[in-house]
Amino acid sequence: MLQLAAALLFALAVGLGIAVILGMLKVNGEAVLSALAGEGAFPAATGPRTGPAPQTIPLRRAGERRSAPRPLRIVKARAPLSRAA
Repeated sequence: MLQLAAALLFALAVGLGIAVILGMLKVNGEAVLSALAGEGAFPAATGPRTGPAPQTIPLRRAGERRSAPRPLRIVKARAPLSRAA
C-alpha cells in the first residue's frame, strides 16, 4: 500500500514537472529553443557589449566626515521578573 502511494506521488510529481516545462515552452519558447540551439537569447549584433564604457561619469568626492551630535536615548531598566510572577 505504501509503495502504491509512493508511485502515485512520483507520477504526480513527474506530471507536474512536464506541465511546468510545457508552460515555459508555451510562454517563452523561442528564447528557450534558441538557447538550447546554442544561439543564446541575444543575437551577436544586438547583444550587450563588453569592454570599457565610452563615456565615464566622475564620482563625487566625499568631503570630511561631519560628526553631528545625536540625542541620547534613555532606557529604563526593567526588573528581571515580571510583576505577575
